[in-house]
Amino acid sequence: MKPKKTYILKLYVAGNTPNSMRALKTLREILDTEFQGVYALKIIDVLKNPQLAEEDKILATPTLSKILPPPVRRIIGDLSDRERVLIGLDLLYDELDDQGLISSDFVGFAEENITQGNP
Repeated sequence: MKPKKTYILKLYVAGNTPNSMRALKTLREILDTEFQGVYALKIIDVLKNPQLAEEDKILATPTLSKILPPPVRRIIGDLSDRERVLIGLDLLYDELDDQGLISSDFVGFAEENITQGNP
């Protein structure tokens, strides 16, 4: 899976908590293997910069926010579910769509599961 777009991502963490560190480690692994340099990542510690979390309406940490390419997507949690992260970043969807394996029913299903947090 090689992205054709440049991604702008923000990862909101709360200090060095285990979940925050796991999310950062998992995200770095995904970025190293899937993005190969076509991304910008900003890590925001909400304990040091609570105003940024408030401005962006972040209610839980860790939260990964995909700013670009549209649409904006948020993934809450330690990012340990790689498939959900790839779907949330539109990488898995793009690969399946390129292969003609996506139907319009899947799009609604994937968006619903990411939004509601269902496995």
